Amino acid sequence: MPDIKTTADIGFEKQIWDAACVLRGNMDASEYKNIVLGLIFLKYISDRFEERYQQLVDEGDGFEEDIDEYISEGIFFVPQNARWSTIATAAHTPEIGQIIDDAMRAIEKENRRLKDILPKNFARPELDKSRLGDVVDLFTNIQMIEHGNEKDILGRTYEYCLAQFAAQEGKNAGEFYTPSCVVRTLVEILRPFNGRVYESAEFDTIQR
Repeated sequence: MPDIKTTADIGFEKQIWDAACVLRGNMDASEYKNIVLGLIFLKYISDRFEERYQQLVDEGDGFEEDIDEYISEGIFFVPQNARWSTIATAAHTPEIGQIIDDAMRAIEKENRRLKDILPKNFARPELDKSRLGDVVDLFTNIQMIEHGNEKDILGRTYEYCLAQFAAQEGKNAGEFYTPSCVVRTLVEILRPFNGRVYESAEFDTIQR
């Protein structure tokens, strides 16, 4: 099998999960997982945008608000009212839920691939806005950008958090989470480019 890193290599995935748990309170995992995953995605694309934004500012050509400069690099364009700095400033206002919902809508409008995909339920009355603001504060201090050749921080952060949700939801969690070891095994069985795949119970060997 190829050398595949695990979520433990990220270094901050538990920090993100611990921050998300501040929001939970008495909510079931099934109720707040979409909120948490939505915040993770929002923070990730905002951090990537800000990194590219600063590069463009440093270049000095005035292209930092040109959407094509981001799309060409595979980065989602984040409009001003959806950037994490704007959200962080409003973290402890009564409107924080609506501000995040509006941010999600603004991102969808600028990035057609995301249309009708992002969660927009942060303004609902039953979501504790004080706790939501606390989570925003904690996420503000976490930088979700790639380092070196690492290009799957978002995916592996999702994987780690989904595993935690699965553990909390119990046996029904399998509806939305498949452990990475199972995924890797299935991939190797379906596309065994080299080496051997063993079925341990029967000691059958498939070799290619």
